[in-house]
Amino acid sequence: MILLGEPFTFPADRFAAVLNEEHPGVPIVGGMASGADRPGVDSLILNGEVYSSGAVGVRLSGELGARTVVSQGCMPVGQPLVITKADRNVIYELGGKSALVQLQGLIEQMSEEDREKATHGLHIGRVINEYKDSFTRGDFLVRNLIGIDQRSGAIAIGDYVRAGQTVQFHIRDAESADEDLRRMLSDAAEQGTPNGGLLFSCNGRGSRLFTSASHDALAVAQAMGDVPLAGFFAAGELGPVGGRNFLHGFTASLLLFGKASS
Repeated sequence: MILLGEPFTFPADRFAAVLNEEHPGVPIVGGMASGADRPGVDSLILNGEVYSSGAVGVRLSGELGARTVVSQGCMPVGQPLVITKADRNVIYELGGKSALVQLQGLIEQMSEEDREKATHGLHIGRVINEYKDSFTRGDFLVRNLIGIDQRSGAIAIGDYVRAGQTVQFHIRDAESADEDLRRMLSDAAEQGTPNGGLLFSCNGRGSRLFTSASHDALAVAQAMGDVPLAGFFAAGELGPVGGRNFLHGFTASLLLFGKASS
């Protein structure tokens, strides 16, 4: 499914969750319209009609040879930790210790370079499939770290969590985002050259993160060759991670169609 939404009126995260349950295995790729600072300004177009709320999309079927690349642009740091106490989006304990104590211990062990990166781009990743023996970048749903309570030692994140889940802190910067995207594109290129693609990049990427506004599109071209590519900078990106659909931030979500006919 290709889905374009209006960020102020369409609950994309809830829609993705419902689709995961009712139609498992159907990937969603797309993005939320960007550029507006209030409802009613963004425009969605469907069959010549213009809408200022909700979402528009299309479900495709058949032998499309479609595959997805969803680069969240983060590097895991430290070790995976099990949540031992949490409430909604607040983590109180990790591995039986205060979440803040665990975070402070991690920062103390970091190199000076990584500590500087963490100052500006510290995030947390939640493991999607807990049944795996080990975890790598593609196994985490990365979310923002949005608050710290010095008194309780709790940290608040941009996702609901519960005790028993596994998380790991992540760092996002231009270098790690570039490395993550190119690694995933290299893996996708080994499956064959596509006939075309759609790319939805966060408006926090481009020149706000890299030295070039066209970084993500250029990376696709370098990995795939002269492949037709369209898309836009989004205020939230849709794409599957670990076989489930999510609404992301600071992500490049790419849908590739088919292989070359040669």
